[in-house]
Amino acid sequence: MRGVTAEHEPNPFSEPVWTTPHGLPPFERIAPAHYEPAFERALAQHVAEIEAIAGNPEPAAFANTIGALERSGEALRRVSATFFNLAGSHTNPDLQAVERAVAPRLARHGSAIYLNPDLWARVSAVCEDGLTDEEKRVRERYRLRFRRAGAELGAEAKERMAAIASRLAELGTQFSQNLLADESGFMLELSGEDDLAGLPPFLRAAASRAAEERGLPGSHAVTLSRSLIEPFLVFSTRRDLRERAYGAWIRRGENGGETDNRAIITETLRLRAERARLLGYPSYAAFRLDDTMAGSAEAAVGLLEEVWAPARRRAEAERDRLQALAHEDGQTADLAPWDWRHYAERLRRREHALDEGEIKPYLPLEGMIQAAFDTAQRLFGLSFTELTEAPRYHPEVRAWEVADRDGTVIGLFLGDYFARPSKRSGAWMSGFRSQERLSGPVTPIIVNVMNFAKGGEDEPALLSFDDARTLFHEFGHALHGLLSNVTYPILAGTAVAGDFVELPSQLYEHWLEQPEVLRTHARHYRTGEPMPEDLLARLLAARTFNQGFATVEYTASAIVDLDLHLSPEAEGGIDPLAFEAQSLRRIGMPAEIAMRHRTPHFQHVFAGEGYASGYYSYLWSEVLDADAFDAFREAGDIFDPATAERLRTYVYGAGNLRDARSAYTAFRGRLPSTGPLLRKRGLAA
Repeated sequence: MRGVTAEHEPNPFSEPVWTTPHGLPPFERIAPAHYEPAFERALAQHVAEIEAIAGNPEPAAFANTIGALERSGEALRRVSATFFNLAGSHTNPDLQAVERAVAPRLARHGSAIYLNPDLWARVSAVCEDGLTDEEKRVRERYRLRFRRAGAELGAEAKERMAAIASRLAELGTQFSQNLLADESGFMLELSGEDDLAGLPPFLRAAASRAAEERGLPGSHAVTLSRSLIEPFLVFSTRRDLRERAYGAWIRRGENGGETDNRAIITETLRLRAERARLLGYPSYAAFRLDDTMAGSAEAAVGLLEEVWAPARRRAEAERDRLQALAHEDGQTADLAPWDWRHYAERLRRREHALDEGEIKPYLPLEGMIQAAFDTAQRLFGLSFTELTEAPRYHPEVRAWEVADRDGTVIGLFLGDYFARPSKRSGAWMSGFRSQERLSGPVTPIIVNVMNFAKGGEDEPALLSFDDARTLFHEFGHALHGLLSNVTYPILAGTAVAGDFVELPSQLYEHWLEQPEVLRTHARHYRTGEPMPEDLLARLLAARTFNQGFATVEYTASAIVDLDLHLSPEAEGGIDPLAFEAQSLRRIGMPAEIAMRHRTPHFQHVFAGEGYASGYYSYLWSEVLDADAFDAFREAGDIFDPATAERLRTYVYGAGNLRDARSAYTAFRGRLPSTGPLLRKRGLAA
């Protein structure tokens, strides 16, 4: 972004309509200084709209109350969507300053709406007589939102709820910015051939590009981008360097000084527990899970416990084999967490004759993008046309127009695939605009953000199979947004129960593992030759390899998340590291494995509330996705048209038209069991 001030140029957010393709934000004209004035105007406009609804002298009805609420705030949605997408994917100090100022104000604004007694009186007075099924669902969701925000509390409690919401917004913003600072601030320079020992050509190329981007041309560097550090931990034969890199990775957010997140976590947990108590819940976890498919913290804990025991047994058996291999290698020390990936890859080569360096040339990024698109075409009839002239917030962002089988354009898809210091870690789907029909047909603008390592000079980015799975996962989320087919914004796309939202993404991963998809799209980046059948067979045969490790590192994070938010000590103040250690001791966490997301950098849970008490949802949704893909197997065709049509109607296109249990039953005819999940992960007895 250019360093202009709002006074020097007209503010693009003052324009009622953007004439860019699909109404994309005109990124090249938006400067950081434009945002605060834009928020100021949009907030004032929304306040006026809310006051008009709350003060309407006419009797409360769906159209003049709930429908009016759905129509309000359009200007605020536009500036918020633009700003917060960039705050995560391409930030800078100016944007971070705006975020710190705006986040608590937006929280106070939301509280003022949902704690407005006149507005709540009107919302609660709207009856469902004569409403359509969709309108009844919208009414239900609004009434629930108001209640969960504290609309039925007394004046003093309402004031406290508003203060808590504002402070939590500040804390979540600071947590995220601290984490980004720790991630972008670390670099392990690799000097000379000794430091590069064991690294295959694709990884050397990625490390060379990373060093060049950080001002060290001709050198090599490892950063804390997952797609760079994980392969380094796999391939490096320098145990001392693996330990240094791993230590930086797991200590993000707990390095002392201004970027340390421990005090933020303690205060966050205290405020969440207090808010739950004010609303009459015994814990924050009980509050959050009351409106989910699981329905209770006990149900979520029960699923995690059902999976934990077989996963730990499997991981312990894997550990013993890796330890034996390390001893063969002359390592006298016990296996450590920074050794696991290295020796797991060595064991995979031995047992499955499979080498990640052999796989990656067949998984270039472009081929995997096309594989995801082709799968969507075969399932849902979608086509993707790249737009080269569309505005973009970074030169590497790509844009595709998405059309249905009859040629109707249904939305725009953006892909932002590469790691950079201005982007937070991880991978996610978001939207610049969601689908709706309330104010006429509105098509969605959906973005997938990744952190893949770039290839070397004149070389494409080559993905690991896990990277390719991540791409399919996030594209499944994107399809959930793109295929949305509802009238009201509150129900659109991914606005579903937290433990149902991962079903469309995790289900989509299954198609990546199908031989007919890989035969078509897994092609060598230089020769164009398809992956050899022998390699394909070995790759698929190894799908459950190391699944004890993968399940343990994930499930431990989910258990600690719930333990933190169920704890009766939360409101009194918790030492997050001591509590994490105690929780892991209770479940018997293997010392050789760390949580996938340790508490000080658990962005899912503490950089906002999206997955707070809800990290279990990936596993809950995996129960659904394993069972859902069986529907295609039972039909005898992984692209069966009738099954795909039901999937689109009741899952991908339905948003929150019905509760999660009803949606899944409408698709599958019944609720699932955990059997397919345990078989998928190789944990069945």
